[in-house]
Amino acid sequence: MSALLYLLGVVIFVTAILVSIGLHELGHMIPAKKFGGKVTQYFIGFGPTVWSRQRGETEYGIKAVPLGGYVKIVGMLPPSAHAVADEVTFDEDGNTVVKVRKSNTGMFTQLISDARAAEWEHVKPGDADRLFYKLAWWKKVVVMAGGPTVNLLIAFVIFWGVFATYGDRSYEPNAGQPVVETVSQCLVPYGEESRPCRPADPPTPAVEAGLLPGDVIVSFNGTEVTGWDQLRGLIRHNSGGKAVIGFERDGQLLTGTTSTSVQLRPTSDTDLTLKAVGFLGVTAEGHEVVVHGGPVYTVEQMAWMTGSTVKALVHLPGKVWGVAKAIVGVEKRAPDSPVSIVGGGRIAGETAAHDAFPLGEKIVFLLMLVAGFNLFIGLFNFIPLLPLDGGHIAGALWEAGRRGLARISGRPDPGYVDVAKLLPVAYAVAAVLLVMGVVLIVGDLVVPIHLEG
Repeated sequence: MSALLYLLGVVIFVTAILVSIGLHELGHMIPAKKFGGKVTQYFIGFGPTVWSRQRGETEYGIKAVPLGGYVKIVGMLPPSAHAVADEVTFDEDGNTVVKVRKSNTGMFTQLISDARAAEWEHVKPGDADRLFYKLAWWKKVVVMAGGPTVNLLIAFVIFWGVFATYGDRSYEPNAGQPVVETVSQCLVPYGEESRPCRPADPPTPAVEAGLLPGDVIVSFNGTEVTGWDQLRGLIRHNSGGKAVIGFERDGQLLTGTTSTSVQLRPTSDTDLTLKAVGFLGVTAEGHEVVVHGGPVYTVEQMAWMTGSTVKALVHLPGKVWGVAKAIVGVEKRAPDSPVSIVGGGRIAGETAAHDAFPLGEKIVFLLMLVAGFNLFIGLFNFIPLLPLDGGHIAGALWEAGRRGLARISGRPDPGYVDVAKLLPVAYAVAAVLLVMGVVLIVGDLVVPIHLEG
């Protein structure tokens, strides 16, 4: 039964991500067609074609590798007219025919020239007014922003639905002097708390101090303790120094002496970046807080999530490098390291098969997992680098800016932005993204992150 539930969780997650990818590509295709652009292909996946159907001028289909999708919009690269053409003539219908050079000097120049030639092989007579590069700059922005915006909308709808029904749930310690709820018996790395203690694991400072569940902590190194947040701050900043803990048990004041161990722990409840801090090994009695919210609350929470995601994107290359080192056994994989769709599917499967989770919590967790992936995909695609959508958006905005300045200053129209000149950068970025993707997939297969609990 657990195996079937695991498989069900994986299938649900992968299907949800593929649907999200399909909707992302619709976010590009629909406005492109609305603005008169020519879309020749709409595919989910990459690699060999599994299935396709021609509908009008567009081929719709599914490819073998379900790690993305694309729409082919004709005329993404301008021909750069006479500057890159062997010959500019007119056909029998009076249409301009540009023959683009397929050979040139210099590796990058050759690469750009070949890309233009490949792009213009798709241009047919009558397409002159339907080429993407000729669209108004704001239409280009709408088309390219349509995809990631759809991902953000998917995330918003899911988060809103969860917050409005199940609620935004958190666990908060009770007010007043902290009452010990649990005492960790041994020191284990963060992310491995669910495993049993091993003979080689040292006892936690809390065990050395003699703390037990039900004890009330009243002082730490002579400082009166009035609340859990204060105590946690004192522990974290003690950084391995001597710790004298005053606590009350059955109405009797007792004292325990230990040394807080330095452990890699999340910076805070909202920032999962690991940092070396003092650690005691206790949790405080608390209560669950449930907040129900509507669209405004959802926007506020997504704004906070966006900030955390942007920070994660800044550290993404380093995190992926950490996964690479974990693959070859140089170090253990960090529990806060990024995961691919493979890792996401594994976590979804473990959630579905977990005996300790009620059905409602499993559904909510899977929904939040899908929403989180969509939020990340949406924000990631807004990065202003080709070949990401944000790179095309940046090019359109640059075109608008320089044309506007030209009009204001009375200079000639500088024309369309030639994104083809950035193709070497685009290929370099694509290569980096490919390597990072492969590393994460291999990492999720070789040194996977497992669900806690």
